[in-house]
Amino acid sequence: MELVSYYSAPLLLLSLLQALCIANSQSFIGVNYGQVADNLPPPSATAKLLQSTSIQKVRLYGSDPAIIKALANTGIGITIGTSNGDIPSLASDPNFAKSWIDSNVIPFYPASKIILINVGNEVFASGDQNLMTNLLPAMQNVQNALEAASLGGKIKVSTVHSMAVLKQSEPPSAGSFDPSFGDLIKGLLGFNNATGSPFAINPYPYFAYRSDPRPETLAFCLFQPNEGRVDGNTKIKYMNMFDAQVDAVYSALSSMGFKNVEIVIAETGWPYKGDSDEVAPSYENAKGYNGNLIAHLRSMVGTPLMPGKSVDTYLFALYDEDLKPGPSSERSFGLFKPDLTMTYDIGLSKTTSQTPSSSPVQAPLTPSPTPNTATSPTPNTATWCLPKGGVSNAQLQQNLDYACGQGVDCSPVQPGGPCYEPNTVASHAAYAMNLLYQTSTRNQLDCDFSQTAIISFKNPSYNACNYPGGTS
Repeated sequence: MELVSYYSAPLLLLSLLQALCIANSQSFIGVNYGQVADNLPPPSATAKLLQSTSIQKVRLYGSDPAIIKALANTGIGITIGTSNGDIPSLASDPNFAKSWIDSNVIPFYPASKIILINVGNEVFASGDQNLMTNLLPAMQNVQNALEAASLGGKIKVSTVHSMAVLKQSEPPSAGSFDPSFGDLIKGLLGFNNATGSPFAINPYPYFAYRSDPRPETLAFCLFQPNEGRVDGNTKIKYMNMFDAQVDAVYSALSSMGFKNVEIVIAETGWPYKGDSDEVAPSYENAKGYNGNLIAHLRSMVGTPLMPGKSVDTYLFALYDEDLKPGPSSERSFGLFKPDLTMTYDIGLSKTTSQTPSSSPVQAPLTPSPTPNTATSPTPNTATWCLPKGGVSNAQLQQNLDYACGQGVDCSPVQPGGPCYEPNTVASHAAYAMNLLYQTSTRNQLDCDFSQTAIISFKNPSYNACNYPGGTS
């Protein structure tokens, strides 16, 4: 590796620190820790497991003191929740809210890094008008109790919504809330905006595919190569369902005047098995969705309407929950087994590659069995790795996600960076692919990307955008 020839020592150190940060401190990757099960490992074992991964946040559906204590001094952010049944009491009695904070927060904070309290879960999906109307007052009383304990601003208060709060989500630019929830949602967003708390929502491309089980829909949902879907209003071509759903939420927030409220993905995932009449669940699909989602988040590309950042995303779920009712798929979302082994590898372990070693979907980097000798570099000749002509945007996006997910510094192709313009997938992918090639061994096989890349002897740098180059 000949990095020093092309970067100054401070820049090299910064690059290495950024790579370590991406590998071990990915604050945007969280996980849901459900407990509807009778075979879960002890909380202390789970805490050690989480510390061995790049998962930095855990969402609990309640406020189990044993789990909160076990996560003390780990640095892992903890989201806790009140039950839906507590909402009327929290709304009507400030003392009940104070007592809840005194019992579930004060004894553990700050050793246990509680960062968010969700008041209820998917309340609007319950259809219970009493819960819906009491939700905002309950959140306000919890906020007031935190402020009385000098924790206002240190711990946020919100609630979690299902995608059912949207009346329309296609195309993404037309995303809007169900008007029957209009005033209630507006009140909640006003609270989010005033307190700096996030709008938490549960998008599941899995359910989108289940209702439209065509091959092209599956590829769109799993971040696999596909033809994409064009938003007729913005002319933006979406290459995956996750981005489309998140941007629909962003559009809904914008339409109400709250585009600056942060979006958090409280749940998303894919089951690895199901009943015989369920078409979507499988190991391949689950590993493909979760693994490719993580690579997409690590790329820091963002979504078309929110570029250059990754939304905080809590994967569902840490373990299977064997006591859940319903079809088998409901009990088969676990990323880990009760014996703490991985259900499948999606690159979460700190001790393994940040990308699964064998992906069930088309991997962006697959060495060719025989190098293309026509482009083999001669010794001491500067080379660059660039996409071949005619490669689809879907594959280029996959290459971009993969390269940036390996820890290279992709900030130059983010908004404001010297290589952001032209703002095209092809241009951004070219920069990232070359950077990964240059920081590897510059071997022929490092410039393959599923046979979509080629070694060039012509420097592609332009204006202020400098493509690192070097000799093999």
